[in-house]
Amino acid sequence: MVKQLIIGDAMHELANTRRILERLPEEHMTWKPHVKSMTLGGLATHLINLLNWQVAIFLYPEFDLSTVPLRREPLERREDVLKEFDANVIKLEKLLAECDEKTFGEEWVLRNGDHIILRQPRAIALRTFGLSHMVHHRAQLGVYLRLLDIPVPGLYGPSADEEGK
Repeated sequence: MVKQLIIGDAMHELANTRRILERLPEEHMTWKPHVKSMTLGGLATHLINLLNWQVAIFLYPEFDLSTVPLRREPLERREDVLKEFDANVIKLEKLLAECDEKTFGEEWVLRNGDHIILRQPRAIALRTFGLSHMVHHRAQLGVYLRLLDIPVPGLYGPSADEEGK
């Protein structure tokens, strides 16, 4: 039952994330709402990176942020974002299907060099570092869409753009 809950939760949140990514307006990928904000394309690319990191939770016993570049060049095309997202969802889905209760409970470490950021069972790391982190940035992307007057999809019920439908 726990495995079904973990997989169901992950697939639900990933499907909702894809619904937001499908709305990316390519003509605005370099736009940002504030000087301190990421660009639209940068935020979408960060969502892809978070999915890559979810895959890493099940491929490796730890993830060292000091070994990955701080910034990745933002993707510029919706098609490229969706293609990479979909490929990584397939990878994650396969990894989750192969997991047993023991694997979900194994310790996973997020570090930055010698500094340990978190040490949690894989299932909890997926929920916190992976999915909750993704939901946070997905919500930011929803605000970006709203500010650009792009209809926002309802994720847990109808959005203001879908009322009455």
